[in-house]
Amino acid sequence: MTLPEKIGQLVQADLCCVTPEDVKTYNLGSILVGGNSGPDGDDLAPAPAWVAAADAFYLASVDTSDGGVGVPVVWGTDAVHGHSNIIGATIFPHNIGLGAMRDPALIEQIGAATAKEIRVTGQEWTFAPTVAVPQDFRWGRAYEGYSSDPQLVASYVGAMVRGLQGPPTGDDLLSGPYVIASTKHFLADGGTDNGVDQGDSSISEEELRDIHGAPYGPAIAEGVSTVMVSFSGWQGKKMTGNSSLITGVLKDRMDFGGFVVSDWNAHGQIVGCTNESCPQALMAGVDMYMAPDTWRPIYGDLLTRAEAGTIPIERIDEAVARILRVKLRLGLFDHGKPSTRPLAGEYDLLGAPEHRAIAREAVRKSLVLLKDQGVLPIAPGGRLLVAGEGADDIARQSGGWTLSWQGTGVDNSHFPGATSIWSGLKQAVEAGGGSAQLSPDGSFSQKPDAAIVVFGEKPYAEFQGDRATLALDTELTGPYETMRKLKAQGIPVIALMITGRPLYVNPALNTADAFVVAWLPGSEGGGIADVLVGDAAGKARFDFAGKLPAAWPRTPDMDNGALHEFGYGLTYDSPVAGWSELPEVDMTEVAGDSRLWFGSGKPAARWSLLVGDGTSGGQTRITTTPAEALGGRALVTAENFLVQEGAQRVAVASGEAQVSLRNFEPVDIDRETNADVLVLMTIKVRDAPDSATLGAIGPASNAAAVIDLPATGEFVRYGLPLKCLRDKGADVKSLTEPFVLTTRGKTDYALGEVRLGTDAEVVLPCR
Repeated sequence: MTLPEKIGQLVQADLCCVTPEDVKTYNLGSILVGGNSGPDGDDLAPAPAWVAAADAFYLASVDTSDGGVGVPVVWGTDAVHGHSNIIGATIFPHNIGLGAMRDPALIEQIGAATAKEIRVTGQEWTFAPTVAVPQDFRWGRAYEGYSSDPQLVASYVGAMVRGLQGPPTGDDLLSGPYVIASTKHFLADGGTDNGVDQGDSSISEEELRDIHGAPYGPAIAEGVSTVMVSFSGWQGKKMTGNSSLITGVLKDRMDFGGFVVSDWNAHGQIVGCTNESCPQALMAGVDMYMAPDTWRPIYGDLLTRAEAGTIPIERIDEAVARILRVKLRLGLFDHGKPSTRPLAGEYDLLGAPEHRAIAREAVRKSLVLLKDQGVLPIAPGGRLLVAGEGADDIARQSGGWTLSWQGTGVDNSHFPGATSIWSGLKQAVEAGGGSAQLSPDGSFSQKPDAAIVVFGEKPYAEFQGDRATLALDTELTGPYETMRKLKAQGIPVIALMITGRPLYVNPALNTADAFVVAWLPGSEGGGIADVLVGDAAGKARFDFAGKLPAAWPRTPDMDNGALHEFGYGLTYDSPVAGWSELPEVDMTEVAGDSRLWFGSGKPAARWSLLVGDGTSGGQTRITTTPAEALGGRALVTAENFLVQEGAQRVAVASGEAQVSLRNFEPVDIDRETNADVLVLMTIKVRDAPDSATLGAIGPASNAAAVIDLPATGEFVRYGLPLKCLRDKGADVKSLTEPFVLTTRGKTDYALGEVRLGTDAEVVLPCR
């Protein structure tokens, strides 16, 4: 191989930002599909489009018309709970639910079914299993870990790797129904201080080894092909640049023989590196750079350094050899284009009945019963009321990393063949001769014999999932009142919680007659009805088998101790005990969500809402309304949005006006910028300005993009990519006013919310 060919093998590009011609020209070793990517820019593309794209990239990689050797490209995907990027695929429970079921044999079946569905659309590599051992469930990726217990996680990882890859001695995996796996994220991604995603862990070396290192031994013993390094750090040093752990421990002492891949532009977080240049990662032991949108400058930088001799050729050769050995084991050199391989194009395997049956069994076994005052199982011959806005929402019950990165922007129509919680309950009750009514607000036409209230978290993934406390968002606690109203009418109430983690929900536990944790069950909601709805004789069809995979908090602060310890879970045989009321915390005094900068009519804690004209000293801080600013040119009044006076209305008579949110401690949104997060503003425009910009200000930077704000007369959630502001010169690591809306000319609008997220109704172009 030539030096350029070798360098190409070390680089992985995202589907968003690479073409088959690029793969051919640069001899790239791998492509991936990120959570919001898809063939031809459509992340909801049908399965045949994925196969066609796989063929196009493969054929480009093996094209030797330029005289090269034509090493086949390998395509990686985040199939973390089933082939979850693909419409129609089986969506298994997220790992935390699987951890509750305590069944390694079923884990292996899930891995095998997932591998088959991946092969249908032509991919060969999944970035799974996540073997994090979460210790602080404020971490937004905690649901990707099986448990807080290292032994439980270690008992699962080998089974999942075996299901995905087959026996550890196997090769030519493409001849069988297999893909290559990737354990992640090495090391201690679940052990960061305060549960901060991509943060630092200050734990001891013993904790690093015995808690977070425990799953890697079984993974390596089962022949896992790749290991993904964590964004996070240990004792102040980023893992992606930690030679002693990647090379010294993983490769040398643990004898890992596959290749090491970095996470999404994680190399840019190493001291002295940028997303475009980081030889330190290679020298630390990273073999393949995940450089989704920066692959071209990374390739050029590595090649320039290699030609100059500042990167040893021996290290390059070792990395390339590791990648080639995995490709040889996979069988890439012996099989043709993806569409010609076994299982490719067998679309009936996506969501196949046998796969859905495995998922349904996993749902049944993952349910954890925390309370039952003798109201379960539900008699199928009666009248059942199913309440809560999450009851008939397959996207919500599936969580993040489902069709889109955050699991948002999709609805039931995107899940053909799937069963919502409501649908499963309805089928079970009607099959027993009863009736069921769906009523999100809990109202009913005929008094039910029992009510199930579905509540809990909405979908999220990394960044969006980090929490300040172990508490449910206040806006998601409305079902508590629904439970109280139903209970007051003498109706037995069963609380069914959708969640990616244990949370303080004492008001629901106190109110409901029974409380069931469903975790994030995925596409087979019928598994819940299997356990909750009894047979014709009133006996349980399936018992509760799930046990808590982590301790359940007594209050929003885990320092106050556990309500239930790891391993707790009732069954139908558990004696019915009297209920002792749990303490209920005033959540208005609990710290808010760091992603929300403005909501409910006021800025978040430590933030200020300012109105000015862009000149120094010309800002008025809005503390009460009505308020005048800009010498009377602007009037700020309260307006209803979601709640009474939940928005601030800004009427400007003429000229330039600037509405901004300020935090005296500079905000660092570099991580979010790297991950395609948007700054979101929900705004209702009555009178459109002549022109407008949306920008950000820091101590040493000022950037803005031109935006259109048409008069709509209704609230619209606009989103501007943070990357736009960065590319226009904003120092995203230090912003004192990360939201600055500037208008020119007469205008009248109401601002309802400002936050970070990905769920824009209208994405603003970067102009």
